[in-house]
Formats: sequence, structure tokens, C-alpha cells
Amino acid sequence: MLSEEASWQAAKLRAVQENSWFTPEFIDLSVRNIVQGFLQEPILQNWAKKYNLPEEIETPKTVGIVMAGNIPLVGFHDFLSVFISGHKMMIKPSSKDTALINQLIRQLTLWDSAASTWIQVSDRLKNCHAYIATGSNNSSRYFAYYFGKYPHIIRRNRTSVAILTGLETEQELRQLADDVYLYFGLGCRNVSKIYVPEQYDFVPLLEAFKKYSYLADHHKYKNNYDYNLAIHILNNQFYMTNGSVILVENKSVFSPISQLHYEYYTDAAALQKELQNNLDLQCVISKNSIPFGQAQCPAITDYADGEDTLAFLQKLK
Repeated sequence: MLSEEASWQAAKLRAVQENSWFTPEFIDLSVRNIVQGFLQEPILQNWAKKYNLPEEIETPKTVGIVMAGNIPLVGFHDFLSVFISGHKMMIKPSSKDTALINQLIRQLTLWDSAASTWIQVSDRLKNCHAYIATGSNNSSRYFAYYFGKYPHIIRRNRTSVAILTGLETEQELRQLADDVYLYFGLGCRNVSKIYVPEQYDFVPLLEAFKKYSYLADHHKYKNNYDYNLAIHILNNQFYMTNGSVILVENKSVFSPISQLHYEYYTDAAALQKELQNNLDLQCVISKNSIPFGQAQCPAITDYADGEDTLAFLQKLK
């Protein structure tokens, strides 16, 4: 995945052509995070050891995987989980992210032809024994209808937030910019809202966020920025901007592309407790939890929605 091998480079190029949100920069970032955070022998050994995975399963089950397509290879962790559990899989890649995962499967099959009996790609996931499906709040209802009678993990929309104290250094604010801007903010681990103390000075934050001013040159991102800015101007709504992100005071933890919500707080402890019970949140970034700049660097045990995928797979009989 880190090589210059021709077929892999061609797959990366196809991914860019098929989905303009997948820039070469963000594809390479996703690949590096997967390689460094998942595909290291000690990491994989310790991960498998924790679950006492057998060398071989006598009667492996077939697990259907419906993959999302919001960021490059976002479904890779589910793929890896089923692979290392010893079960078979039937995959339905997102139409927005087919080139990369399909090339990885082809490469595995070239290395070992037996992989073709363990990994299938299909538009229709029939006759599976269990399902792992990731999608929007709307699609999750369909998944629940079709897959509800089988063992399943069904994921819906989630997002992430950050808590600021006002004492952050310039470096920490630049790291927070990574959490906000990477993948154009499309990931569930992207920060879409910040909580700030009263009288917070936004100027240093907006200056630090200029690190990603170049994203405003991306046509789809720019279209979203212009649209959201026009809405606020027409509605005579107060906003702040540095030319690449719009800051708006809003209670919602979800924000549109190119927009970042903020809300003031007075009691940090009460805020932490409130956020712990919010099922819309994937993670909280702060000095006391996930460090700034690390939102898009999940460990192999940072399971989506907090649901342990390998424990789920281990229970399949």
C-alpha cells in the first residue's frame, strides 16, 4: 500500500477520477494511517491475542459488509476485522469508493488464490450469516429492516467535537485544524463543532486554520462554502470566516461542509458529562481526552460507534 507498484498507483488514480472528494493527498493520508495504525505485525498480534482467536475456525460464517464511502478506505477496518477473525466475507463497497478496496482484494488473490473463496464482492448481500453495515441515519433504517433478524452491527451518522479552554497554543490550534479540515470534514471523526468558554477570542483560531486555506480552491468544497456563506448573508446571521471555513453559533453537533459550529460553555465538568451521553458523537477532542490533531489517527481498537467488532465476530456460532 506504500509502494509505487503500477496497479496500485492506477487504482489510486481511478479513485480520484471516480470521486472528486478523494484527493491524492487524502488517499495517501488514509493509506499511511492504515499501514501505521493497523498493518504492523506487533499490533496485529496483540490485537488477535486479546481475543484468543483460534488458528482456524471449523465452520466459518459469511459476514456481509456494507461499506461507507465518505473517506478513502473507510471500510478497511471492517474488512480487516472479518479477515483476521477467520470468517468469510461478502462485501458491498460504496459506489464512491470501489477502486481501492477492489485492488487490494485482487492483490490478495494474486498472492494466494484461496483468498477468492474467503472474500467476495457483490452488489447484493444474500445468504450471509451476519451483517456489518455503515451508512446514514436514513439508510440505517433500511439496514435494520433487511438485516435485523441476523446478528448485526448497524452504524448511522456520527460526528466529533472539540472542547477548548482558551489557553491552547498556536501549535495545538494548528493541530485542531487537522481534526476539522482533513478529508474536507466528511469523516465521523472530523470535528464539526467546538465548545469554547465565554469571551473566547476566535482570532488566533481562525489564523491557525489558514493552514488549510488551499482547500478553498477545491471546486466542490468552494461551492459548499459559497452556498453556506450566501445563506448566512441573506438571513443576516452573524458569522466569522477566514475564507475557508465559516464559524456559526449553533446548538447542533452536525455542521455542513465548510462550516464549523461553536457553542459557549460555563461548566467544563458538566459539559464533559453531557457529551459522554450523546449518541451522535464518535469522539471528543480536548486536552483531557483525545489530543488535538489525533482525531483521524484511530488505533486498531478504536471501534466505530464504540461497538467491538472482533468481539461481535467471535460470538458467531
